[in-house]
Amino acid sequence: MRRNFKVVDLFAGPGGLAEGFSSLRESSGKRTFDVALSVEMEPSAFRTLRLRAFTRQFEKLPKSYYRYIAGEITRDDLIADHPDEWRAAVDETVMLELGTEKARNELDPRLDHIRETAAGDVILIGGPPCQAYSLVGRARNRGIKDYDAIKDHRHFLYREYIRILGRLQPVAFVMENVKGMLSSRVAGESIFDRVLEDLRAAGGSADSYTLLPLVPARGKQAGHVIRCEDFGIPQCRHRVILLGIRSDVLSGGALDGPGRTLEPVPRVSVASVLEGMPALRSGLSRSEDTPENWRKAVISAFRIAARSSRSEGTWLKAVASALADRAKQIGVMDEIPPRSSSHLVPAKDSRLRAWLSDTRLKALPNHETRGHMETDLARYAFAAMFAEVFERSPKADEYPRDLAPAHRNWESGKFSDRFRVQSWNAPSATVTSHISKDGHYFIHPDPMQCRSLTVREAARLQTFPDNYFFEGNRTQQYVQVGNAVPPLLARQIAEVLSDILDG
Repeated sequence: MRRNFKVVDLFAGPGGLAEGFSSLRESSGKRTFDVALSVEMEPSAFRTLRLRAFTRQFEKLPKSYYRYIAGEITRDDLIADHPDEWRAAVDETVMLELGTEKARNELDPRLDHIRETAAGDVILIGGPPCQAYSLVGRARNRGIKDYDAIKDHRHFLYREYIRILGRLQPVAFVMENVKGMLSSRVAGESIFDRVLEDLRAAGGSADSYTLLPLVPARGKQAGHVIRCEDFGIPQCRHRVILLGIRSDVLSGGALDGPGRTLEPVPRVSVASVLEGMPALRSGLSRSEDTPENWRKAVISAFRIAARSSRSEGTWLKAVASALADRAKQIGVMDEIPPRSSSHLVPAKDSRLRAWLSDTRLKALPNHETRGHMETDLARYAFAAMFAEVFERSPKADEYPRDLAPAHRNWESGKFSDRFRVQSWNAPSATVTSHISKDGHYFIHPDPMQCRSLTVREAARLQTFPDNYFFEGNRTQQYVQVGNAVPPLLARQIAEVLSDILDG
């Protein structure tokens, strides 16, 4: 029988890491990893996190949960139906800003209690905020007058993770962050090297924790950069994920050699999770949003895109012709697609279908389109049709001049894929929190829908189960999805860790 471990999740977001860890069960049905505490500071993500903690109190989700995410009852109604389970979720989740004195005063006694009651069988997971490490964040910081990286507390939030690691003394930890951490430097010192040194020494001695690779080493990366598309995630998401085991556990014979690593699986594409879902139309953000106004706006957009493509010469002739044909099809369309749909369509890929689907789910949540400016619809139409013809998203210098946005960096090469289509036959680009801004990087591959991805579509690319409900407004939901660890990847990491600790 495998051991049971208590999990503490820091900087938890909506709970992607915990979802994967808590899904692992023994043949008896008992969880290998029980989430004892999750900590998040952002209110909307915290509401999502607590709701998901609530669902873990049940072996079988109650009917009232499905009614709640379908909008049939309120959150208060749900709580009233299951007060004991809700109290357990409240006890498991806490909204605090890590690194503050208030958080330390409240968390430290709880951490001590978890360590004592679990007899040391504790796992620490989570990832400090990444804005200071990401390439985009660093570029933005360089534009801030008098910006001083040494004074940016976000560079050092990982130290709170280290502090808690030292206090909790878990048998293992998993720490996730952006790939930009590898090249981030403060005062000439490598942040990544400092993080590795601090993690190894978190137990009080220089090598109290041993870092194990999750994938075979690539050059200087020592097996810490995970390419999600290699492990059945329909997304090209590359992240640094550090797995550490307490060295005394390893010296006790639990591991001989480098240990188990993640096992690659065949790549899956955008189509594997999005194809077949009901067509939705985009919204109109700056005019009256009616189906007929949408028809007129999109016909105009397709015609503008077709005319602009023809003006570029023969190389875009096929794109121009296809755009003109689709404009005619939209003109005679009997029914305009809606902006939202709760219709359930399972994923095409069998492995993803088993992970995402819930046969008791009556309505697909968080699946509503956003509004777009009419000036962007022609770019969306061109980009999606270009991808249909050439099987890739166009770069900035491939757009017709008439469709170029009034953006100072458009021709600089810095944002050559500012308008990016997700191709049916390949994994998507990295789903990031930027999807909350405008959707330009996440254009749906079907030209006829002329829109960006919905929250639910982004969540499927991130492998959140279809019954995972995101709280907050739509912008907040996008941020939550973009900042999360793909739960199915977390599940695979949990399997590797379980095998290592089981010896």
